[in-house]
Amino acid sequence: MAIVHIYGGLGNQMFQYAFAYALSRKKNEVFKLDINSFEVYDLRNYGLEKFNIHPVFASKKEVEKLKYKNIHLFSKLLHKLKIKMMTFSNTYYKEQFSTFDKNVYDTTANTYFEGYWQSEKYFKEYRDDLLKRFVLKEKIHILSQQYKQGIESTESISLHVRRGDYVTNIQTNSVHGTCTLDYYKNAVLEIEKKVKKPHFFLFGDDLDWVKENFDFMENVTFVELDENIPDHEEMYLMSQCKHNIIANSSFSWWGAWLNLNPDKIVIAPQRWFVDMSRNTNDLIPKSWIRL
Repeated sequence: MAIVHIYGGLGNQMFQYAFAYALSRKKNEVFKLDINSFEVYDLRNYGLEKFNIHPVFASKKEVEKLKYKNIHLFSKLLHKLKIKMMTFSNTYYKEQFSTFDKNVYDTTANTYFEGYWQSEKYFKEYRDDLLKRFVLKEKIHILSQQYKQGIESTESISLHVRRGDYVTNIQTNSVHGTCTLDYYKNAVLEIEKKVKKPHFFLFGDDLDWVKENFDFMENVTFVELDENIPDHEEMYLMSQCKHNIIANSSFSWWGAWLNLNPDKIVIAPQRWFVDMSRNTNDLIPKSWIRL
């Protein structure tokens, strides 16, 4: 049995689930999700319940059985020494770097996995299965349906601006930062070279700021959903657009990845983290354009 820790926002949770699903298929193991941390995590809620998945959840007792109790005392030291957590425990495996780690397939049975696992290399071969699982179980709201009609009737491009905690949370800002206006201007120009009569659907968590600063664009629709509509529908609408301009955000990453248009153009930022030395080569699919 493998237990995978689920934490963070919706996009992160989807990476973790996709990793868990693919790992279980490849190793022919049962997998469970550990969502216990949401009991004390105030910033985000467990969000996978909206999708067509049927997870089995690990109990706190099962988590304690596999998770090495004192492992966090060694994490910083091990990172510096580039030593895998498995050196100390064959039941706990912690992601150390942001690149694809093929060593996860060498783990023994009954292992607890902790990390973000942000690369399609972990699960690309099971894309068809995951597309069936990351389908909303419930019908989208009327307002979302109206936006969808506009998306389907135009040469639609989703453009996502992530601010929120990227701006207000000091720690998050120091890790991610925000995409610059120059990035979006260049991305729009790139789309306009390749797409005739593009219509841009702007998504974001601070649309007032977007409206004030994105006056360089034409043919724009601001996607403004009611507070009672879950974020999943916003991601769904992104995936329905013919092309995508994403932020340095796992949320819009998934909106683009779930896009079924075989001729889609996806533009992603070259700078995903504030620290440009962090290797993100495995994060962005090879067919996407980085600016």
